[in-house]
Amino acid sequence: MKKILFALMITVMLLAPVVLAANSKQTEPLDKITFIHYKDGTKEAVGRDADKITGGGSCYKLLGVKWGNLPINYVVDASNSGNNQNFVKNVIDLATKEWDGHTSRKLFGTSTSGSAADDGAAPDYINEYMFARLSNDGWIAVTTYWYTRYSKQIVDYDVTFNTYYGWFDCTKTACTSANRGMDLQNIATHETGHGLGLSDLYQNSCSAVTMYGYSWYGDIGKKTLEQPDITGLQKIYGA
Repeated sequence: MKKILFALMITVMLLAPVVLAANSKQTEPLDKITFIHYKDGTKEAVGRDADKITGGGSCYKLLGVKWGNLPINYVVDASNSGNNQNFVKNVIDLATKEWDGHTSRKLFGTSTSGSAADDGAAPDYINEYMFARLSNDGWIAVTTYWYTRYSKQIVDYDVTFNTYYGWFDCTKTACTSANRGMDLQNIATHETGHGLGLSDLYQNSCSAVTMYGYSWYGDIGKKTLEQPDITGLQKIYGA
């Protein structure tokens, strides 16, 4: 089975003061981190060394940022996914509930179906899951979030799934290289972990955890959290 590398490119972009002035929700500058996942063993890090901005223990890494205002509401846009809205929304809800079930904090609130319009140029304070043909067919998904520079609080995150791949429930549909089949819940659970403040892992000894940085067609092993994922989550938000 051919493996596809989830590799992390972290780009930090300073938000211009004029943008902040237009949105009264924040009183300090914002920084932006974008996770771009590649296939075929390609790993690039631009802007920062991932190992220098993460911290953690065995098989989990923390990015040093978290949500201060909970619960997190989000919008699911199934347009271009090749699936109906109910299927996609139900799967995304399962992914967020998996994280929510391992901390006493209420992480996620209301999920709604809608149109996602965030182009990543500036935060719109609407958390979105969406589908688009990304500019590189080697990108499986992209997660971007904005956080306050000094207090390190996440204020907006967005996940885009690349429509180059087929998005399925791979327990019901054979997911192979022929249909470029990815299990939507498998990838969504991983991406949601980024949105909460966890980083990728690349050690072979961590291959069973959700935040492990590799996957492959038909992989369903990352739908549910393993103990290291739970430990990392609880380090951020409590048990």
